[in-house]
Amino acid sequence: MAEFKGSIARTAFAGKCPRCGEGHLYKSFLKIADRCEVCEMDYGFIDSGDGPAVFVIMIVGFIATGGLLYTEFTYEPPIWLQALIWLPVTILLCLAFLYWLKGALIAQQYKTNAEQGQRVGDGVNHAEAD
Repeated sequence: MAEFKGSIARTAFAGKCPRCGEGHLYKSFLKIADRCEVCEMDYGFIDSGDGPAVFVIMIVGFIATGGLLYTEFTYEPPIWLQALIWLPVTILLCLAFLYWLKGALIAQQYKTNAEQGQRVGDGVNHAEAD
C-alpha cells in the first residue's frame, strides 16, 4: 500500500481520492469511480457496506426527532406544517450525511488497510469443526 497522503476529512467532505487527496472518489452522487484519475489507484478494494447507512440512521434520526419534538412542544404547529418542515430537512440531511460518511469510511478503510476477516494458518475448516 502506498503512503496515505490524503485525509479522512478531505475524502469525506470533498469526495477526493484517499491516497493522493486530489482525484475524484465518486463518478456520480454516491457511485464510486473505477479509479483515481490523478494517481491511477484502483478503487476495486472499496467496500463501505452498510456502515454509512447505519450511522446516518442514528445521527439524522436523533437530529430530526429532536427538532420535531422541540418544534412540537415549543410552538405546537399543525401536523401538516411539521411534515412540511421536517420531511425535506430529514431527506437533505440523510443525503448529505450519507455522502460524507461513505467517504470517511472509505478513507478509514484505505488508511488502516482493512480487509474482510479471515482465519489463516491451521488448515482446518472451522465451519465443519465447530
